[in-house]
Amino acid sequence: MARTTGSGLGSWLSGPGTPEPGRRYPGERLGLPEHGAGSIAGFGRRAGALLIDWFIAYGLVSLVVSVGLISRQDLLYSQLGSTSIAVLWLVLGVVSVRLFGFTPGQLALGLRVASVDQRRHVGIGRAAVRGLLVFLVLPALFTDSDLRGYQDRFTNTAVVRR
Repeated sequence: MARTTGSGLGSWLSGPGTPEPGRRYPGERLGLPEHGAGSIAGFGRRAGALLIDWFIAYGLVSLVVSVGLISRQDLLYSQLGSTSIAVLWLVLGVVSVRLFGFTPGQLALGLRVASVDQRRHVGIGRAAVRGLLVFLVLPALFTDSDLRGYQDRFTNTAVVRR
């Protein structure tokens, strides 16, 4: 299935495909460089950063349990454990993207969340919407020709190399 533009229903059904005619690399339409700092990050590095962030949230919840603020019984026999990990992951991501422009996992892998609409920072609202969409998983799996998931398209952001 050939794709002519990066928008509409066919854009995500056919996968990332090849760049639009006249474009040489992902991110060119957004004014981003092809290589180096500021270029679009690959899927593998983004997935690795997500896993690092998830393990950090898991570790912090485990630390809270070991200190005794939440009993181990409460976590084992309820949804409190998985819910607290997810909420902590979301809060950690939203706050760190707003304050620093990257999550701890993105910092470790040399990535950052950049605004592509010429705003200086990613605001708290856009960071929250972006985090919720990543949490839902499906919007992040479908990318456009610029390798941006729907969480980035909806919030006018892109994950780029630092």
